[in-house]
Amino acid sequence: MNRTDRLYALAEELRRVGHAGTTSTRLARLFEVSPRTVKRDVSALQQAGLPVTAQAGLGGGYVLDASVGLPPVNFTPAQAVALALAVRALPPGSPFGTDAEAARGKVLDALPPADRLRADELSGRVWSRPEQVGEVATPQVLRAVEESLGRHRVLAIEYRSGDGTLSRRRIEPVLLARTGGHWYVAAWCQWREAVRWFRLARILRADLTPERYEPRPLADVGEPPPDAYPVSSRPSD
Repeated sequence: MNRTDRLYALAEELRRVGHAGTTSTRLARLFEVSPRTVKRDVSALQQAGLPVTAQAGLGGGYVLDASVGLPPVNFTPAQAVALALAVRALPPGSPFGTDAEAARGKVLDALPPADRLRADELSGRVWSRPEQVGEVATPQVLRAVEESLGRHRVLAIEYRSGDGTLSRRRIEPVLLARTGGHWYVAAWCQWREAVRWFRLARILRADLTPERYEPRPLADVGEPPPDAYPVSSRPSD
């Protein structure tokens, strides 16, 4: 997680825990950084105008003023269950799967107590069998691909092709796609000087580089299947 995303997530976590506050040790464990880094991040939030205060004494920690936060999220219990079902339906190893699970938790946390009870009762009556999958990408690879696509940073990968050949590439991701039961990243390969499709499960290692790239048009990937559409749209859009 880059620092900008971490600062936003830190502010949201402080909002979520409310007046009880939370300690730098817990925040460090949650975001996988040192307590010193948490203190620097809190200082940055304070300098940006966010009213974060420190409670002294045993069990003390950081507290965000209760008046600060996002507007209330007005989900119904059924909508919360629908979101939970969609998240749980994601095959293991899906891009943004970790973020989807975190979003599911935020939606449930935002429900009033009575609605949360109804959502819990309703979700207990909806069963789903997870999709069976073979090889999946590692969390490190998934996170690197996600950040590369979102921040337009060239990705250095080690890739094993279908015949077992190993190669090292520098790629510029264009899109992520699931087809034939596998997730792929379609990317401009700087070595081949052409768009290539890389199965995520075959990427052995992926490292974000400092080099930025200009995202290529989706049309460079080719014509999508007639029933394919971006996840930001409905099939009828």
